Amino acid sequence: MGLRMTQGPAEEPVSLQEAKLHLNLDLADTTWDAKIQSLITAARIHAENVCRRVFVTQKYDLYLDAFPFYTYYGVIPGYVPVDQLPSAWMTMRNYAVRFRGSRIDIPFPRLQSVDAVTYIDPTGATQTLDPSLYVVDAISEPGVLTPKTNTYWPDTENTTNAVKISFTAGYGDAAAVPDGIKTWILLRVGSLFENREEVLVAYRVTVQALPYVDTLLDPYRIMGYA
Repeated sequence: MGLRMTQGPAEEPVSLQEAKLHLNLDLADTTWDAKIQSLITAARIHAENVCRRVFVTQKYDLYLDAFPFYTYYGVIPGYVPVDQLPSAWMTMRNYAVRFRGSRIDIPFPRLQSVDAVTYIDPTGATQTLDPSLYVVDAISEPGVLTPKTNTYWPDTENTTNAVKISFTAGYGDAAAVPDGIKTWILLRVGSLFENREEVLVAYRVTVQALPYVDTLLDPYRIMGYA
């Protein structure tokens, strides 16, 4: 699986002015503006990596070597379509069995949209999959892409990166980013600004992290992918 950013965030979740207020700096003094802005970006990137999501709207291309091929039960769909499973099995399992093996998890929630799905067919030609042939679940985190009911993903050429899924992710603009994330970024910027070296050299000084700080990100973490 490959992942490439095609459009970065238009702004940071925390503005330069907000950071300077947090640092108790004079807003009219621009001496440290460039440094503070770089610290905001560094803190945001770290928080995104911890949470496994993106904050302000970004665009990505997700590359796969092929579409998912197997159903929930590990059999080839062309031989045993799950839609034709015995009715008793479907009664026993009250979830959408067919989607489990065909689902594609889209990284970096919150998923806003799937903009295009293209693939290289067995003849080597690049095809764009009609949006009516797949279902986008933007409610789940991570978001999920599945084929339309009673259909399966098309065959692809046996090559790397045969499938490309272009998508838009993030909460929206800076105003839409949760306050807990913004607070963590401000605290991290404050720490980085006050300690601008890799190590702290001091004598008879106790350094202790505030235990609650990193827990601010806990509600926004994506713990794993299905």
